[in-house]
Amino acid sequence: MSFGTSHSVESSSSYSPQPCRQFTLSEIELATQNFDESLVIGRGGFGKVYRGTITYGETYLDAAIKRLESGSTQGAVEFWAEIEMLSNLRHSHLVSLIGYCNDGQEMILVYEHMPNGTLADGIHKRRAPLTWVRRLKICIGAARSLDYLHTGTDIKHGVIHRDVKSTNILLDDNWAAKVSDFGLSKIGPTNQPSTYVNTLVRGTFGYMDPDYFQTGRLTRKSDVYAFGVRGLATWAQDSIKEGRVKQIVDYNLRGRISPKCLNLFALLADRCLHSRPKRRPTMAEVVVGLESILALQEKTDNTLLHKLLGIFSAWIFCVNFTFGFFHYQSFN
Repeated sequence: MSFGTSHSVESSSSYSPQPCRQFTLSEIELATQNFDESLVIGRGGFGKVYRGTITYGETYLDAAIKRLESGSTQGAVEFWAEIEMLSNLRHSHLVSLIGYCNDGQEMILVYEHMPNGTLADGIHKRRAPLTWVRRLKICIGAARSLDYLHTGTDIKHGVIHRDVKSTNILLDDNWAAKVSDFGLSKIGPTNQPSTYVNTLVRGTFGYMDPDYFQTGRLTRKSDVYAFGVRGLATWAQDSIKEGRVKQIVDYNLRGRISPKCLNLFALLADRCLHSRPKRRPTMAEVVVGLESILALQEKTDNTLLHKLLGIFSAWIFCVNFTFGFFHYQSFN
């Protein structure tokens, strides 16, 4: 059994998207060595994620295999929603669904494996912290995927993700962002920014749009708010407004960020967190803003590099001149 795809966009990972395939339970057990605990690479309310090698035609694919537990908060509705969404959407910054298994009580999803884990891992767990430029590029990739969901699909009313957070942004071998977890996604009106879908409030507390939480009105701007939280923790808003932006920067990044870039980034994140949804930017505007910040940072880095090279060249000249002078003196 296969689901067709409506979009084909070059992926930034080594996996080339194929039609979603239904696997047998025996194929899954073979790929995970009968759900060997040593292959577990993630855990959550849904159950466990295993790393395994799955056979797809004549190809062996490195896969992340999510096994939903019977008591999981993610039930059959979200399981099939994930399959339907990822089978009909293709973008270089959306995680690719290889296939699934639905056998009795077993509900299993098979994704392309993301070797660099989640954005949350990259920020909080890695020994070598992500650079500021790399973080910006990850933000841009995630923003592009959300803009695609909102306005770039063939789905008549677009898609609202509804659960944007750092653990749902995966990183491939090239550190490209891949948005995942579409079990809570919703198809809703996107012809006007003010239109909304009335729905049961679902999502992750802390990333949730306060307007959506209070009214149940889900809009594209709900994703924008969650993206803003991902970009900048809400507890930092007071620091931004009081001009104390530098105090909230990751210690590992201090001194490496252009002050102007930092302020622009903070202001953009703060706009995303505006209490009134209509005052928040669209994801397309967020992409443009982030790309401008990245260009400014790279220009600053290049200017600094040229200055350092100039200083280094002058130092080399002085060393050579001094060495030559003393060498000359020693022979006279």
